[in-house]
Amino acid sequence: IRIIQCFEATRQRCCRLEQDGRQAREQLARVEAERAALEVKLKHARNQVEVEMNKRHRAEAELEKQERKLQLVLEVLMREPWGSGEQCSILSALVGRRFGAALAPGRRSSTVDESCQSLLSHSDISYDRTEDDVVRH
Repeated sequence: IRIIQCFEATRQRCCRLEQDGRQAREQLARVEAERAALEVKLKHARNQVEVEMNKRHRAEAELEKQERKLQLVLEVLMREPWGSGEQCSILSALVGRRFGAALAPGRRSSTVDESCQSLLSHSDISYDRTEDDVVRH
């Protein structure tokens, strides 16, 4: 009877371990599926960041190009002989008030809200893709 009781206790332990193993495999499958979904989201997010960074670079280059053109136009206008001192002072005031800030070197568009610039600056973003190449077992 004692041997049968020991066998029965061992059988019950084996059944519990088998059930625990099945639950662990199910949980592992769920976690791996979630990880795969998160990896896809990460890949899409990285691609979107890259696209947006490229757009920003193009926009900044275009802005600089337009500002150089504006600077040249204003320089030509300032050199033009004006009929009266009043016209020249109006142009100077216009240049100082409207375009003076726009012509400052390295300045960014005042219409862009850059309160989060330190968080979103493209120069601060770096990718460590070594984690993407993790060997799967």
